[in-house]
Amino acid sequence: MTKIYKVEIGEKDLIFEVGGLAQQANGSVLVRHGESAVLVTAVISESVREGIDFLPLTVDYLEKAYAAGHIPGGFFRREIGRPSEKETLTSRLIDRPVRPLFPKGLANEIQIIATVLSGDLENDPDIPALNGAAAALEISDIPFGGPVAAVRVGKIDGRLVANPTNSQLKESSLNIIVAGAPQGLVMVEGGSDMVQEDEVLEAIFFGQEQLKPILATISRMREEIGLAKRPTPEPPDYGDLPQRIEILVRERILAAVQQREKKARYEALGQVGQEVLAALGPEAEGQGKVVASILKDVQKRVVREMVLKEQQRIDGRSFTQVRPITCEVGMLSRTHGSAVFTRGETQALAVTTLGTPSDEQKIETLTGETFKSFMLHYNFPPYSVGETRMLRGPGRREIGHGALAERSISPVLPTAEEFPYTIRIVSEILSSNGSSSMAAVCGASLALMDAGVPIKAAVAGVAMGLIKEGDQVAVLSDILGDEDQLGDMDFKVSGTADGINALQMDIKMTGLTRQIMEQALSQARLARLHILGKMNEVIAAPSATLKEHAPKIIVITINPDKIRDVIGPGGKMVKKIVAATGIKIDIEDDGRIHISSSNQAAADEAIRMISEITAEAEVGQVYLGKVKKIMDFGAFVEILPGTDGLVHISELEHRRVKTVTEVLKEGDEVMVKVLDVDRQGKIRLSRKALIANDNPLSQESEIRPGHVPKKYTD
Repeated sequence: MTKIYKVEIGEKDLIFEVGGLAQQANGSVLVRHGESAVLVTAVISESVREGIDFLPLTVDYLEKAYAAGHIPGGFFRREIGRPSEKETLTSRLIDRPVRPLFPKGLANEIQIIATVLSGDLENDPDIPALNGAAAALEISDIPFGGPVAAVRVGKIDGRLVANPTNSQLKESSLNIIVAGAPQGLVMVEGGSDMVQEDEVLEAIFFGQEQLKPILATISRMREEIGLAKRPTPEPPDYGDLPQRIEILVRERILAAVQQREKKARYEALGQVGQEVLAALGPEAEGQGKVVASILKDVQKRVVREMVLKEQQRIDGRSFTQVRPITCEVGMLSRTHGSAVFTRGETQALAVTTLGTPSDEQKIETLTGETFKSFMLHYNFPPYSVGETRMLRGPGRREIGHGALAERSISPVLPTAEEFPYTIRIVSEILSSNGSSSMAAVCGASLALMDAGVPIKAAVAGVAMGLIKEGDQVAVLSDILGDEDQLGDMDFKVSGTADGINALQMDIKMTGLTRQIMEQALSQARLARLHILGKMNEVIAAPSATLKEHAPKIIVITINPDKIRDVIGPGGKMVKKIVAATGIKIDIEDDGRIHISSSNQAAADEAIRMISEITAEAEVGQVYLGKVKKIMDFGAFVEILPGTDGLVHISELEHRRVKTVTEVLKEGDEVMVKVLDVDRQGKIRLSRKALIANDNPLSQESEIRPGHVPKKYTD
């Protein structure tokens, strides 16, 4: 029997249906929002994965083409292969807020699958999927420290809106996803159009208020229909071993973590581990992982105490201090734009490539086909952290960080009318010790300026951290990798000097207050302004010209009715232009033609050829035409490619002409003057108007440029 729970959020109900579908799963919920519907299942394995020290959780969000009434493209006509970027990002969106809420030590395989069964193109299924995952876990027997819930926040005409539709988001100045538990926020993700910090803060805590009825509904579902939870894994009992190890190594770890360089710090910590194993002797045999886990706990306590009690960070900086920054642009001569951004031990190489409109990325989603003219791709090779591993395609982390950086840059890009290029940026992380995604943002901004892309403003980003024990709080600017791992928050904020473009926050603790958020945003702004200042010292405005090897795009506009003439039968005419000039042509339905070439002379020649094809007859102008057809009442003369006009028999000569063939025959070239073009586009021509007073050309007539007969150019 299906049980239904409703909660009103924004202008629509969020509906949870339980008991009708997928009953073999440990937890199963169908979530509806508008006409969008997502089936979310949660399953836990019966056996434990031995020898692991992490939670084996897998989250998959799947969009089915049938949900929007589509048949998939491709040879197989089914959903196969790698998930789309949207599916990957939504899978991460679900994973991040639920993962911290599982009990420590749980080692059973857990899989959450969210399948979009219906998509109405207006209500994005991602928020229902996240809420469905939380509900499925709550009503299942899987150990879980929920509930958790999520809501999207937009701002339209100055008013905050919960779960806005896709149409509303087009008019919104921000798009922020807020996830939280009864104890407080657990995740924030989103973007905005250079919005001020106080507006972002208001939106976040507006979202937190909107979460309360969803959390209450999910809690009620657990109370009424939830299964008894499996026993939570008991923490291992190591006796007095942790205390003995801490006494043995505490001072050594304190000295090791104060090594300012990452490699030296890790080597020192590794040496401590070897010394402990040697000191324990036979007792440590086969206990390597146990000892490593205890040492990690000691390191965490030492670092947190050092920060909170001694006001000292790992690398000796103050809480608000940003690591040393160096920037370089234009280091790659053959690329269209390049930059290296280095902050401490984190370094990103960003490369900009400019393409034509035909280089846009075609994306198939539930909403149909869309085209993307800006792409930012983030790569994290193993050498960036001194490791070796097999090189594969981009993983979820790379796609997620790339999307965050792309969201940071998008608000400052010029419009297609201002800059008709497809833009791709690749960020190669050359070295990483915290906040590599924000280094990618800074590098991308510099590379765009080096390429001559007229962006509205420079963009920078910084990662903020938090360490909190009771009433003791430390908000850290520009965190290291260790400060991220050992701290309570990873809060990335990017934007311009005028406001925030993107933010992403993951919280590992409860009780995050508005005051802490205000402090974090305030410190992030100061850090961002400092970074922008360093970037401006190297390049303060976009280059005035494009690089030598970048394509030059010229946009001309023709009458849309002439598009078929430029293309020609089977593309014959456009192929002829490309073959003759070597340029690249993209034709829009509205009559805009993009001509791309690194050779200005070739572009000019292409423009001339297109102008001839698309030229329209003008009254009073003189043309050299070709007789195409003889009729009893006159001759049809082609004065422009594909454009004919009629020379009536009375307009052939001043004398009375009995038959047209007395003067003209098919194939003759003849000078004619346009007398009239009527509303239907019919053109009336005259030959006799050009032969008055025995002069081959009337002094009152002007020969149309480009149509002068050879005999008059000698």
